[in-house]
Amino acid sequence: MATASKDRRAWQRMLSGRRLDLLDPSPLDVEIEDIAHGLARVARWNGQTHGDSAFSVAQHSVLVDAIACDLKPDWPIKWQLATLLHDGPEYVIGDMISPFKAVVGGGYKAVEDRLQSAIHLRFALPASLPQVVKSHIKRADHISAYLEATQLAGFAETEAAKLFGRPRGINPDRYRLDPLPSGQAQAAFLERFHSLLKAMGQERSS
Repeated sequence: MATASKDRRAWQRMLSGRRLDLLDPSPLDVEIEDIAHGLARVARWNGQTHGDSAFSVAQHSVLVDAIACDLKPDWPIKWQLATLLHDGPEYVIGDMISPFKAVVGGGYKAVEDRLQSAIHLRFALPASLPQVVKSHIKRADHISAYLEATQLAGFAETEAAKLFGRPRGINPDRYRLDPLPSGQAQAAFLERFHSLLKAMGQERSS
């Protein structure tokens, strides 16, 4: 019977040339271009959405960031960056739907948390976010899920409301979702990232 090998590969080679260790990820091996490229090619809802293109995690991330700022206009820039990167680990491990995460259990969550911490440290964010920040991001994430579910994934409003809650604190009509091709989603994600990074630099130098 085959036995597990201690030398079994646990890293992924990125297009940047970085080799990211999935079990012990180093912030030094995290590159924003790899994140944007990967997230733009990972489909939300396992691809079960309307449109010629998949609704990507990259586009979802930009949407959640916009909703978080809509809910709280004074949302600090560093937390805006954390919001944009809230699904960052999915550039490596994909977007696993919540019901399947529950089946897989804690092992998946441990890998996800280590990757998220490495991403945060790479971009000068706390390895673990304050609970108040996590809660605000989760609220924006749930609103995004409701909008995606009802506009793209075929959910009735009553079903989406039961699963994610009805959007409160924003005008849902402001958000009409149109899935972007992967290249455009990647560009939108990178544009938002670099604008936030520039703003953070200006904030520190002022």
